[in-house]
Parts: sequence; C-alpha cells; structure tokens
Amino acid sequence: MEFSVKTGSPGSQRTACAIVPIFEGALRGAAKELDAAAGGALRQLVRGKDASSKLGSTLLVPHTSGGPAARWLLVGCGKADEFDCKRLATALNAALNALKGSSVREAISYLTYEPPGGLDPYYAARLSVETARGATYRFEELKSKNDDKKPRIGRIGIAVGASGDAQEARRGIREGTAIANGADVARDLGNRPPNVCTPTHLADVAREIGGRCQNMKVEVLSEREIEKLEMGAFLSVTQGTEEPARLIVMHYSGAAKDSKPVVLCGKGITFDTGGISLKPPPKMDEMKFDMCGAAGVIGAMAAIGELQPRLNVVAVVPTCENMPSGRATRPGDIVRSMSGKTVEILNTDAEGRLILCDALTYAKRFEPRLMIDVATLTGACVVALGHLHTAVFSKDDDLAAGLLEASRRSLDSAWRMPIDDEYGESLASNFADFANAGSREGGASVAAAFLAKFVDGTPWAHLDIAGVAWRANANKGATGRPVPLLVDFLLHVEDA
Repeated sequence: MEFSVKTGSPGSQRTACAIVPIFEGALRGAAKELDAAAGGALRQLVRGKDASSKLGSTLLVPHTSGGPAARWLLVGCGKADEFDCKRLATALNAALNALKGSSVREAISYLTYEPPGGLDPYYAARLSVETARGATYRFEELKSKNDDKKPRIGRIGIAVGASGDAQEARRGIREGTAIANGADVARDLGNRPPNVCTPTHLADVAREIGGRCQNMKVEVLSEREIEKLEMGAFLSVTQGTEEPARLIVMHYSGAAKDSKPVVLCGKGITFDTGGISLKPPPKMDEMKFDMCGAAGVIGAMAAIGELQPRLNVVAVVPTCENMPSGRATRPGDIVRSMSGKTVEILNTDAEGRLILCDALTYAKRFEPRLMIDVATLTGACVVALGHLHTAVFSKDDDLAAGLLEASRRSLDSAWRMPIDDEYGESLASNFADFANAGSREGGASVAAAFLAKFVDGTPWAHLDIAGVAWRANANKGATGRPVPLLVDFLLHVEDA
C-alpha cells in the first residue's frame, strides 16, 4: 500500500474516494469545503440524518454531484473537542472496513485535515498508516484461493491543512510504514502453522532481515552451542521434541561501539503442548501463537533496521517446541540454569520463564543499558487484563513510565502490574534454589518475580502479551503487538 501527503484545498483535489469526517454540530474543515464545492449536497445528507456523527458510523455516497471526488465516504467522528489519535484510528479503521468488497483502489483521508484539537501531524500520519495497514492485512500465503472480499485499496493520500505540516506528516508516513512492516513480520510469523514456523524458520527469517538491513548482523546458535553455554533451563523445555532448538541473536549497531545497547528478549515457543503437564485439547491449536513474543521482537528489529535510529539494540530470542515424549522433562525434575541457579520444575507448562531466564542471563554479557523481555507468559495475565492491555512489570519506575508513554503514543495499550518481592515467596522449593511455578493467585506477578531473579540489578521490564498477541474465534490471527509499542519506545530512547 502506498501513502502520500496531500496539501491544498479538498475542494480542488481529485480522488476516487474522499474519506470525510463528520463531527457533531456544524460541518467543519474538509467537510465544509467539500460541501461548498458540491453546492450543499453534503449538508443535506447530514440534515436528513443519512449521515451520522456517531464515532465509527459510515455512509458511502457512490456518486457525488459537484466537487472533485467521485465518491464520498462519510465517517462519524463524534464530538470535535474529543477527537484524538485514538478516535482518528477508530474512524479510519471503520472507513476501510466499509470499503471492503468495493472497487475503490485509491482514496484521500481528510480525517487528518485541520483536525480539531490540533492533532500532531506526525502522529496523525503515522497512526493513519499503521491503522490502514492493520485494517487491510490478510494472511493468505497458504490458501489456494484468495479472499475476494479483501480491500482492494492500494493508495491512500493523507491530507494536511497547512503546507508547513507536510514535512512532519511525511516523517510520520515513513516511520509508520516501517512500524507496519515490522508488525506484518510479527503477524506473518504468528499466523504460520507450527509445521512451517519452527525454530529453524524463525532463525531463517531473522537472517533474512539481517541480510537486507544496514548495521545489522545475526547469529544463530545451534543446540550444541546452547549446551556449551550450559543453558540447562532452556534445554529442559526442548528435551522432549525432535525439532532442534535455536538461540537467535540480532545485533543492530546504530551508535558508537561503546554505547550500551538496549536488549530485547522474546519468548519463542513455536508450539506449546504443555509438555508432560499436557494442556486440555480445546483451542490447543492456538498454542502456535506461543512464539508471538519472539515474533514481536523480530518484527521490532525489522522496523529498527529500516529506520536506522542512533542507538544500539540486541535481540535475544530463545526458540524451541514444548512437546511430551519419553525424553521430556518431568514435574519434579531439577535443572541448573545458565546463571548457576537451580530450578525445580513443578509444572512443565510453565516453560516460557525457563527459556527466558537463560536468555536474560545470556543478555547480560552485552552490558545493556536496559533489558525488556516480551512473552505470552501467563493465562493469569489474561484473567487480570483481558485482551486490551499488555502487562508491564518493572521495579524501575523510569523504565515502566517510558514504556507506558510509548503505549499511549502508539495506541498499543499497556498497564503496569505489581512485582513486589512477596510474589516470589510461593516459588520456594525444599530441593532447589526455587521452583518454576508458585501460587495461582497473582500468577502473572509470580511469573514476573521468577524472571526478576535473573536480572541482577540491570534495569529490566517484562511485557506479558498473553492477552493481546492474537485474536480468537472468527477473527483469529496474530495482532502484531507489541511492535508499535517497542519501536516507539526505542525511537524515544534514541532521543534521550
């Protein structure tokens, strides 16, 4: 999909479809100018209540009388003084859904044209791109026949009301495109079936990204090399599977060598049966999405490689399957992690924390300025926050605040959760340094407390994306989250 900035009066811009905002009360901005060019036809639709100002409502007018637009798509935007980036995204998403199945291949969005409240032109353009790409994304690479009802639109103009805003809008398009590209990488990886998206496939995709991005190199460690690192916790998870584990390390060098990197760690369980602690059959197919933490980190690195910011970033992705077999780890087994700490495995379905704890230990060799791990870690997080927010766990207030600000700017919503030391008390073990599972109450915080034992004072945050990484039921599929949050955060780390 192509995006461009459109300047000048809406009354003089020719387009196959004008996406026009309708606010409560009088027509304003683009709607007012288009109405004047059409001799008041738009005003009549609003007065006749054919068009509504309710947020997300749409009316497609296939043949306009007067004015340069062949069609109008009138989109309700609610109250003018409440219109913000979130409502902009809601309105644009509704507009693109309304165009599904239509013949429209090109449109201009006037949702960004002199919006009330003075929306930042950079963010208005960036989020327009990300929203449009998300609304039109389809995963069809394994279908024998493509969806006839998918949107055909291939070009969208983003209107700005003053030529002085055009430069910032173009920057927003550039960065929004990179973020959308990264989110698509994450979506594609998540949506591929587990017989395709194996640890080896994740490694191949990471290598391909590294090969086309400047200032990026990729290492892939084999299972034998993982054994040499004495990653006993990681290896305990892959013990029951035929598919070999991999440790993927992506290095982006955008700053001086002595500049400490940000490290991202992503959980890459490409299929999770639960191991010997077998999951119930219903919806087990969705456990292909248990690598969405890895997908999000790899997608974020793809976006960073495209944008080339001035900072150093390292991604560490431990990836394997969790399968039951005669060789599989048993509840009651004790393993030694790379840190030297021993873990009693009470539940083999609490496997994500086992691969991440060794990844975090490995990541410390890069002397990071901060570490962020991303994982579909706990069902308890879904119970706590539903499918709206990414859970943010951190004992570092500045890091947590930075991630929450990035979530607000990117519309990739997050919520801070507690990680008091007391949550780790239920991990006590009579036979090892601690166990991998504890109390069900506060389970997401208990899991975070386990990971906290391996960071040793490095500023660190844990993002539990179990509730937001994919959608279920009729709209089943990976969301690409938290790529927007991560990239926005990293772009602001560059500015710090």
